[in-house]
Amino acid sequence: MLRESSLSSQRWPRFVAPTIDTTLLLTGIAMMLAIEQYPGSDAWLTAKLSAVLAYVGFGIVGLKRGRTKGVRASCWVLALLVFGYVVSVASTRQPMPWL
Repeated sequence: MLRESSLSSQRWPRFVAPTIDTTLLLTGIAMMLAIEQYPGSDAWLTAKLSAVLAYVGFGIVGLKRGRTKGVRASCWVLALLVFGYVVSVASTRQPMPWL
């Protein structure tokens, strides 16, 4: 998208991104049900699912809704940072894994 590649006009990249986002959300919900821990009662799960929603939001702006390349690039970087946060929260089960 930032390099104005011909791939961005093809159909499959527009299908893959929402599929990945949906998979992340559904696996988060499945995990919540499997371990019987729910957002609001467990801070780490609330943080993780909130971060997944932020990741999806940054992805939407970065891939589709961003009006300028600067906005899209910023959202891409933010999505990567949020994804790293999601992984670290999931690994440590701590809402602030850096502490």
